[in-house]
Amino acid sequence: MTHAHITSWLITIVLFLIAVSMARRGAGKAKVVQMVLRLFYLITLATGLMLLHGITTISPLYWLKALAGLWVIGAMEMVLAAEKKGKRTVAGWTQWIVALVVTLFLGLMLPLGFDLF
Repeated sequence: MTHAHITSWLITIVLFLIAVSMARRGAGKAKVVQMVLRLFYLITLATGLMLLHGITTISPLYWLKALAGLWVIGAMEMVLAAEKKGKRTVAGWTQWIVALVVTLFLGLMLPLGFDLF
């Protein structure tokens, strides 16, 4: 399940970057990419919840990681909404980067992640 979760959030990040670039260009297919992106939000959430459910002793850091993951998704939506309205996206990008770093750090630090730290 860990590999499915990692694959889903990697695809989500790639789709997010594609959706932002298409929104900046005003491409007509940007809505289609955003809908597929939202489908991958659900897949990422589902695989993450399955991982959480499979842990016998849950550390509070896993809940913090889950909240940070939700923050990543919220920041992605903030950036896309601001791009669509033609507003500044600096706050959304800053939040997205901070949330992504926190989530990745926690994910790699905790026992279910890879042994990098």
